[in-house]
Amino acid sequence: MAKISPVSIKYMIHASFRVEGALEKPDVIGAIFGQTEGLLGADLEMRELQKEGKIGRIEVELERKDKITTGKIKIPTALDQSETTLIAAAVETIEKIGPCDSQIEVERIEDVRGSKRDYIIERAKKLMGELKGTTDSREISKEIKDSARTAGVKEYGEEKLPHGDISGDEVIVVEGRADVLNLMRAGVSNVIAMNGTKLPEAVKALSQEKEITLFIDGDRGGKLIAQNVMENARIKYIAVAPDGKEVEELAGKEILMCLRKKVPAEDFFSSRLGSRISETKTGNSTASSSFLNEKNRIIIKEIARKNEGTGKAVLLNDFLEEMKNVPAKSLASFLKKTRSSPSVIILDGTATKSTIEFAEDAGVRVLAAKNFTTTDTSLELMSF
Repeated sequence: MAKISPVSIKYMIHASFRVEGALEKPDVIGAIFGQTEGLLGADLEMRELQKEGKIGRIEVELERKDKITTGKIKIPTALDQSETTLIAAAVETIEKIGPCDSQIEVERIEDVRGSKRDYIIERAKKLMGELKGTTDSREISKEIKDSARTAGVKEYGEEKLPHGDISGDEVIVVEGRADVLNLMRAGVSNVIAMNGTKLPEAVKALSQEKEITLFIDGDRGGKLIAQNVMENARIKYIAVAPDGKEVEELAGKEILMCLRKKVPAEDFFSSRLGSRISETKTGNSTASSSFLNEKNRIIIKEIARKNEGTGKAVLLNDFLEEMKNVPAKSLASFLKKTRSSPSVIILDGTATKSTIEFAEDAGVRVLAAKNFTTTDTSLELMSF
């Protein structure tokens, strides 16, 4: 029977079991091979996989106490992620081990390569000391430091938001994972990403207990994101990348400089957005976007809440009275054909680029949606 090379191992399935009765290791291994036979088809037959070296030697540890036998099972695989999870699920279907009723539970699937990467980084740090004073030592040092910093990226909450060390009282919120990585390379680890333009619930909750700095791109889209986030969370400071630059492309010194120049959120809006607030189209004339005052925001949010889950778009007039509702997927084509000019559209879903463009052409003043594929528009965008 072929053995799997330790170098080829990708994943390790860790499982446990408990049975009433006395067992031996061969009973457990026999049950694994015998009771999974034929479950997943010929391509994932465990006996054949082991002969081909795709599944390694199965390790079993037993412990007997009175009439109870408990144990741990380890199954190394060189399969891909989906195939490994199928094997793990198949093992959980085993109902008997030897003569005893049993239940096997997979506790976790370990990515063995992740442990190897951690070892490589730690070992490289030690080896770096031997290269000090050589021409390349600074470059090697920087590369290792960058790897060590970015290897610390984790996922936060159900929305799996990329983040660094956010255990402290101050947290920096950025738009995407690339921004998180860039800040961590610069030594700024207290950072978390929104994974898009919409404010996640997890970040909204963080803002109630931590001091939040929002770090945005230096373009109009960044300012619109700031506006949307401020509507739904408690933001203390706002930092902005230089004009025309994105956070993910800033050098380390630029990142630190931008963070030093952060301003209180209320000052940012009064000095920047107050003078920038766009004008929207109404025929050949323009109208100030001051339409989105606090009272109107509350009304729009309430209508959006009632519309959530319907898959529809609600069209409102200047008095925020409903003119019509249409299926969200038909909104763009409806706006293209309609002669009416709604002031506000509330969309249950994501506003695509084409929808935003048709809304502009139709003279819409405010577009409220769960998310936006682009923020490059003269409309006022409102997320909920």
